[in-house]
Amino acid sequence: MWRSLEKYPQIYGIVALVWLLIVGFIAFLWHLGATGLVDETEPLFAEAARQMTVTGNWITPYFNEVTRFDKPPLIYWLMGIGYQIMGVNEWAVRLPSAISAISLMVLGFYTLRRLGNINQSSTRSQSLLFAVIGTSLMALNLQTILWARTGVSDMLLSGCMGNALFCFFIGYSNLGNGETRDRKKFGLPSLWYLGFYILIALAVLAKGPVGIVLPGLIIFCFLLYVGQFKAVAREMNLILGAIIFLVISVPWYILVFLENGQVYLDAFFGKHNFRRFTDVVNGHDAPWYFYIFIVLGLFAPWSVYLPLAIHRLAWWRRSWWQRQPRHNHLGIFAFFWFVCIFLFFSISVTKLPSYVLPLIPAGSILVAMLWDEYFARGLAKPKKFQDQGFLISILANLLLAILFAIAFILLPTFIGKDPAIPELNLLLTKSGLTTKGAIVWGLIAIAIMSCLIRIRYWRWIIAVNLVGFVAFTSFVLLPTSFFLDVNRQLPLREIAQEIITVQRAHEPIIMLGFKKPSLVFYTQQPVQFFRRKKSLSEYITEFDADIKSDTFLLISRAKEIRKVAKLQPQDYQQLAKKGVYNLIRVLKAQFYLDIK
Repeated sequence: MWRSLEKYPQIYGIVALVWLLIVGFIAFLWHLGATGLVDETEPLFAEAARQMTVTGNWITPYFNEVTRFDKPPLIYWLMGIGYQIMGVNEWAVRLPSAISAISLMVLGFYTLRRLGNINQSSTRSQSLLFAVIGTSLMALNLQTILWARTGVSDMLLSGCMGNALFCFFIGYSNLGNGETRDRKKFGLPSLWYLGFYILIALAVLAKGPVGIVLPGLIIFCFLLYVGQFKAVAREMNLILGAIIFLVISVPWYILVFLENGQVYLDAFFGKHNFRRFTDVVNGHDAPWYFYIFIVLGLFAPWSVYLPLAIHRLAWWRRSWWQRQPRHNHLGIFAFFWFVCIFLFFSISVTKLPSYVLPLIPAGSILVAMLWDEYFARGLAKPKKFQDQGFLISILANLLLAILFAIAFILLPTFIGKDPAIPELNLLLTKSGLTTKGAIVWGLIAIAIMSCLIRIRYWRWIIAVNLVGFVAFTSFVLLPTSFFLDVNRQLPLREIAQEIITVQRAHEPIIMLGFKKPSLVFYTQQPVQFFRRKKSLSEYITEFDADIKSDTFLLISRAKEIRKVAKLQPQDYQQLAKKGVYNLIRVLKAQFYLDIK
């Protein structure tokens, strides 16, 4: 089959292009804005961006009338531009993340296609196949799909950082071409190195110092390992690069400091950068091995091939790697890319699943190179290919598919409680999503078992996984987002619409018992959040003179209204009930703090 395809490279290229377009569309764009914002993080970004467009202050982010120094402004700026073009909606919120993921696919494909002839026996079609597999793996994994469809800064950071590293490696491997020689006469780095400087500056504007620390650490370790540090430092013109980086990244930091002073430094650099690495922030602590399970689960099923993919590099043979030409260094570069990010965040005290999102492109390259090596050897002499490590990885792939199928069957029984969806187990069972999930992963497992019958069929296992994951995304993952939206987020949007309809002049909006920031975005008004009645009473007492209404709107569950607020039906006016949420009107006098 492969040799016959070699006779028709145009057809092969068209098939590859169509496949990647389907993957990119389904993974990142299909129904992107069809569901509401998900509490709690996504609305924080969306509303801060909306506030910038309303106030015209594009320097200091605000949420709910309070400064929000958690993240730099690039994600807010991009969302704000989206609001100006498409209106204030979910598409504008999530499009920067989706575009970031798509850009990784595009530049990743270009890099792998250009440097894909890593085996001497590789054909044109096989080289293209390597690029298609690597690019598909970058897109078809839970980690990438979830964050590419969420309006937060994580995918933007991954896109800027990943594309910066791709630019660096293309510039590194292209040394000696005509363009580089011509530019070298004027002391200029290659255009790819210039792209690297611009993208790491944008990464710093996307998430802070980590945007330069991680790429710098990866490149430093890589160049030190291959013995190219001094040569590349000269080629890159670090002084000019530093100027470009500073001109793009620093002005906002200066302006926001001038506008907010020490408060900004303490919040952004102190709490959200330095403290996150050295201490637990917002209760996000986990053991040192946390990311082993995160990568295993969120990069599944490709994660089971990572141990063998890393081992096959023979990274301990430094002298051998140093003798290789630069364009053959892609594997060891991906190794340092993966390991540096993994170890950096494993050392960090605060841990979140999204932190290791930027290592996904590197992991995809490593796994794609493993399969490319198998194709190179297996196609030539398929009957003599007896790689026990590869067989173990395939069996682990099979076991993982079986475990996923079983997990979907048992999910309604073991799923935890969600206060926003009291009957989650029953609703999930009725939805049929767990059955579909079990069927998809069951079929993947059956197909893998069928391929194991003969060695020459092993080559189809990667296709089974890829097609299976597209089916899983289409029939399970995206419908699950609709299920959660209808049952968890839609009632809040409906409550927001009720508030807009019934709210009196100057009537405050208060949520008691829990915090749902999406109310701020969908009402486009400030909302006060309180866990306890005492906190609410203290607030009303302290700001009594500023509250110009004798009543306020309260959103809470019946349980909180009765037990926390200690209100009886005669104490309030019921305005609406959506899902578990009640919208009531209460006299301010009901909550005056009795001070003695």
